[in-house]
Amino acid sequence: MFPLIRVISYNLRKNKASGELIALANDYGIDALCLQECDSTELPATLGPLHLADFTKGNRLGLAIYYRTKRFTAEETKAFALKKSLHDRVLAPAHERLIGTRVVDNDTAHDLVIGSFHAAPLTASNSLRRNQIHAAHGELLGMGAGPRTLMVGDFNYPFFTKNLTTQMKNSGYDMTLSDRRTYTRYAVFKGHFDFATSVGLDITSVETLPRGKSDHLPILITAEYDDALPS
Repeated sequence: MFPLIRVISYNLRKNKASGELIALANDYGIDALCLQECDSTELPATLGPLHLADFTKGNRLGLAIYYRTKRFTAEETKAFALKKSLHDRVLAPAHERLIGTRVVDNDTAHDLVIGSFHAAPLTASNSLRRNQIHAAHGELLGMGAGPRTLMVGDFNYPFFTKNLTTQMKNSGYDMTLSDRRTYTRYAVFKGHFDFATSVGLDITSVETLPRGKSDHLPILITAEYDDALPS
């Protein structure tokens, strides 16, 4: 039995929840922390036991990944621009909507790519967000860790998730929603905005954590390696 992998994903709401990160890193025994809407100019090099792999450079409020150095050795981190929505073209809030880190698991020698993803806002179409999700999967696969990928983040996809689940499965990915809704600020938009897509892993749980200063609730993903895959 391989040790479980524990990852938190959190949209900080324009960095408002940044003061909660050390407690999240220390309290939940996580191996990685994936952030959206973080202020790249204020990110510390470490958060408790976690080390900053890298952050997006194309936008001030962007994406970042931290990892536990005792568990993982980071081999490479890349940021990617995805197809832009009209919102992106007019207001230019985000140049890069994906960052991925390829790591080697020090406990198992498995390769794994961890991705932090932030889809276009609800002003865009579900079709465009699906395009972004599929493109993001392709970029992470291209990082060369083989079949094991975990992409978490703010998918901005609270409606028609059953259809998205089917499309993910048809493309070889599992999509796992959390046990409770992750966004409840506006009644009409309540739903699962933040979740996980994966391949080569068995997701044992996705737990919605208590609310902080963000309009999104953080999620805790617990996963294990698929024993059917080669090491």
